[in-house]
Amino acid sequence: MTEGWEPWAEQLIPWARTPGLDSYWRVRDRFFELLPPPRTALEVGCGEGRVTRDLHARGYETTGLDAAPTLVRLAQEADTGGAYLVADAAALPFAEASFDVVVAYNSLMDFDDLPGAVREAARVLEPGGRLCASVTHPIADAGRFESREADAPFVISGSYLESSRFEGTFSRDDLTITFHGYVHPLQAYARAFEDAGLLLEALREPRVPDDEVERDPAEARWQRLPAFLHLRYVKP
Repeated sequence: MTEGWEPWAEQLIPWARTPGLDSYWRVRDRFFELLPPPRTALEVGCGEGRVTRDLHARGYETTGLDAAPTLVRLAQEADTGGAYLVADAAALPFAEASFDVVVAYNSLMDFDDLPGAVREAARVLEPGGRLCASVTHPIADAGRFESREADAPFVISGSYLESSRFEGTFSRDDLTITFHGYVHPLQAYARAFEDAGLLLEALREPRVPDDEVERDPAEARWQRLPAFLHLRYVKP
């Protein structure tokens, strides 16, 4: 994207940096299980840097990249040992085979050029390198639960098969954030990876853990339907 989250950077910082506020804190460990052992990692769409910081803490030599200058600056301030830069995910400023792993954590939905971003990620991977991605689950994106009841019906009122723009406002505690991006069917993601020459190694649909349901029984909705899709692809 040309500006990414820059217009909403001030909204994102407290949302992303409040421990336990959003799903990242309960899902991240299951995502990191998909990653290869620590070496060189690039995160595309790093935002304010929490995923890159977590990778750095786990031993990876990290580079974070985002289109929003404010977020890149704040990410660098929070992680002086990591490298961060402003760039377009569809035009990466790196040579071929520069990284062992590329991470796209809930960022592919934000890119105007999804195929271009995946193609560039594949280009900068070493042969045998992995692209590990998390996206909001295409089914979850396509509809909504009719209520917060644990057994509420999930309704898709439009077409699941079409990509479309998305905008949604969410509030938790005293914080509010508006997400902007795209809703894609699974085929759109799969086709982007396929056209980039990547091969699927692992696919996970993490469900909400039982302790979350104990705290809020309405979260049982997300034990019937996955909110996220985790993918690991390898470059032959």
